[in-house]
Amino acid sequence: MNFADEKAKLSFASDYMKGAHPAIMERLVETNMMETGGYGLDPFSDSARDKIRMACEAPRARVEFLVGGTQTNATVIDALLRSHQGVVAAHTGHIATHEAGAIEAGGHKVLTVPHKNGKISPDTVRIFLEDYYNDDNCEHMVMPGMVYISHPTEYGTLYTREELQALHEICRQYRIPLYLDGARLAYALACPANDISLADLAVYCDVFYIGGTKCGALFGEAVVVPDPDLIPGFFSIIKQHGALLAKGRILGIQFDTLFTDDLYERIGAPAIEAADKIRTNLQKKDYRLCFDSPTNQLFCIMDNEKLQKLGEKVEYSFWEKYDDANTIIRLATDWSITPEKTDALIEIL
Repeated sequence: MNFADEKAKLSFASDYMKGAHPAIMERLVETNMMETGGYGLDPFSDSARDKIRMACEAPRARVEFLVGGTQTNATVIDALLRSHQGVVAAHTGHIATHEAGAIEAGGHKVLTVPHKNGKISPDTVRIFLEDYYNDDNCEHMVMPGMVYISHPTEYGTLYTREELQALHEICRQYRIPLYLDGARLAYALACPANDISLADLAVYCDVFYIGGTKCGALFGEAVVVPDPDLIPGFFSIIKQHGALLAKGRILGIQFDTLFTDDLYERIGAPAIEAADKIRTNLQKKDYRLCFDSPTNQLFCIMDNEKLQKLGEKVEYSFWEKYDDANTIIRLATDWSITPEKTDALIEIL
């Protein structure tokens, strides 16, 4: 196979097509022949946990490293819910659309609610919970046992600190946990429009995860549980779900590197800068954007004839059919993007 031919097109299809940040690769090579304890019981993982606790200003937090986003969502949701409970999420939420029914396969229904540009509003959650408890037949229905959001959302949009706080207060009122999927969290942290910090997540979320797979790591996610007593037996639950890596130090080394010298909070900046430049040029050329997504994902309505030509030179993600003549596509930038690649896409567009 000629791999040069495979890479002839510009790839803007997703943000996890590259391997890993060079600093991670260097440390993995340096430590390759070391022998340490398994399953995250090693000095690298311990160091990464301490750095994450410090960054989140949550000294008591439990931090566990899991192998991927779907495994993380399935494991955390199953750990938080009783058998008769489901998880409230946006219709567009990742667990509702792109995880092949992993949550339902674990025995829990995803209770979808309306969204606006990927976000569920505090009022929507409040009304949904009120309607459930005001229904005389509620005991015959799946009980809403937690709320799931992602930051950024599937549409690249961001919650505000005020919205996060309001969702937190509603969850406290109904005594259910709030869980935040941070698969692309680095791109939120690097975005000027974002006003939510890691410390805010530790205050307003019962569980959240810091994404590595899409944010410079080879693979892996770091789950943060600010109250370490919230999920008894969490280690065993992770193992039960096939999300525990035997060579756990490989995850620990990656997150220890990402949380050295604030790399994680900086790593998304090139992607945001590139997306801003592409967005500006799309608007100048009268392309139609679906909505304002300030992070690294751009959603554009493309004429099907133009899209066919674009596809000859650029890899993109099909999102959904807009109408008979137009298609919504996604263009995603990542932590490794260069100005040359950005300019090449703009020239093609």
